[in-house]
Amino acid sequence: MPRPGLLFAAFLFLATPALAEPPPSVPGVDAPELARLGPHAVGVRTVTWTQAAQPDVLAYDKAKGSVPLIARQLTVEIWYPARPRPHSKPVVYADALAAEPPRPPVGFTVPGIAVRDAPEVAGAFPLVILSHGYGGATAGMSWLAENLASKGYVVVAPRHRDPDFGDAAGFPGPLMRRPPDIAFVAAQARAAAKAGAPGLAAADPSHTVLIGYSMGGYGVLTDAGAGLDPKGAVNLVPGGVMNPYARGGAKAASLNIPDVKAVVAIAPAGVSFNAWGQDGLSGVTAPLLVIGGDRDRTVGFAGGIKPVFERAIHADRYLLVFQNGGHAIGMNGAPPTMRGAVWDMDWFEDPVWRHDRVMAINQHMITAFLDAYVKGDTSRLAYLTPDTVQSNDAKWPTPGPTGYAPFSPGGLGATWKGFPKNHALGLELHHLPPAP
Repeated sequence: MPRPGLLFAAFLFLATPALAEPPPSVPGVDAPELARLGPHAVGVRTVTWTQAAQPDVLAYDKAKGSVPLIARQLTVEIWYPARPRPHSKPVVYADALAAEPPRPPVGFTVPGIAVRDAPEVAGAFPLVILSHGYGGATAGMSWLAENLASKGYVVVAPRHRDPDFGDAAGFPGPLMRRPPDIAFVAAQARAAAKAGAPGLAAADPSHTVLIGYSMGGYGVLTDAGAGLDPKGAVNLVPGGVMNPYARGGAKAASLNIPDVKAVVAIAPAGVSFNAWGQDGLSGVTAPLLVIGGDRDRTVGFAGGIKPVFERAIHADRYLLVFQNGGHAIGMNGAPPTMRGAVWDMDWFEDPVWRHDRVMAINQHMITAFLDAYVKGDTSRLAYLTPDTVQSNDAKWPTPGPTGYAPFSPGGLGATWKGFPKNHALGLELHHLPPAP
C-alpha cells in the first residue's frame, strides 16, 4: 500500500503546473534508495523566540569600550510529521539573500510539501536542530528539513539574522552568535516539547540531532563539545565578549546541549579561522558525519573540512566527499530568481555537480546515518560501510539485480548499497572509530 507521505507528494505534482519547480525535498528518479520521502506527510509552523540581554557585537562602542545589550528575536521554523486536512495547500517558502554589492537583496520562493499549521502526528520523534550558513536562510534548506520530517524527525531551524554577507566587517556577528543561538533554540525546543507546544509535542529531546551547514557547521560542532580555543577566533569579537565562552570560561558550559545523539556538519567552517585550536574537536563524542567537497574554496578541504573528521578523535565518524565539489552543497537548488547573476546562483549551485543529485545523495546518507545512530536501526549501517572508499572503484555485483536502474544490494566489492546502477560515481566515504 502506498505510504501517506508519498501519496501527498504525488498529489502535489498533480496539483502543480507542469513547468513549476518540484519541491527540493522530493528526490528525483536517479536518487539513491534512502533519499525518498518517508511515510509521513509534513507540517510546518513558524514561531518567534526572544533571547533577553544579548550583546550586539556589531554595535561595539570602541570609545566607551562597551557592547550594548539587546533582546534578540529569532524566527524559527518547525517541521514535523503531520496529518494535513483534506485539500490542504502546501506551503511556498519566501526569503531573500544578499546580492553582489551594491545591488539590493534578491528575493526567492521555494515550493514545499509541508502544510502550514497542519495537525501533528502523535509519537516520539527525534529532535533535529538545523542551522544554515553565513548570510543564508532557513528556506534554503527545505530539501533536508521536509525530507527528514517525512521520515519521523522533528526539525527546528532558526533564521540567524546574519549581517550582509558582502560586508567583511560583519564576520564577528555570526562568529559570536552561532553557538549561543543554537544552544538557545535547542533549550527552547526542549521546553516547548515538554509543554506539548504545537509542532513540538511529539519531539523527543532525549534524542537530539545537530545539523549545520558552513557557519552552522561551526555552531553545531561547538555545541556538540568542540571547545573554543581561548587563543583563537574568540578574540576576533570586539570587547572580549566571546572570551567567556572559550574553554575554561565562565559561560563555556552554556553551549553544551544535552542528549546529542548525532551531529552532521556539511562543509563546516571553523578550522579555517581557528575556532577550536588543534585539540578542541576532541571534545565531540557523539557520532559525526562530515560532508564536504574536495574543491571547497570557501572553508577549504585539506585545511578546513578534512581536519574536522581527523581531529574529532573521540567520535565514531564518517567523511563523505564529493570529488571536485565546492562549498555550495548545503542548500536547495537555485530558485528561478537566483539564476540571473553568478553571485546569486553561487549561493545554491555547485559548478560541477548537478544539484538535485547533491541533495539526493545527502538525503540518502544523512538518513542512513541518523536512522542507524539515533533510531537504532542497525540495518542502515550497511549503507555506511561500503567495501570501497572510492565509489568509482566499486563494481556492479554479478549476478545482481536486473533492469536499467535497480538499487545496489551492496556486499563484497559491490557498488555502494542503495545507489542505482551506474550512479555511484565521484564520491568517497571514509570512516574512523573513536579513539580509546
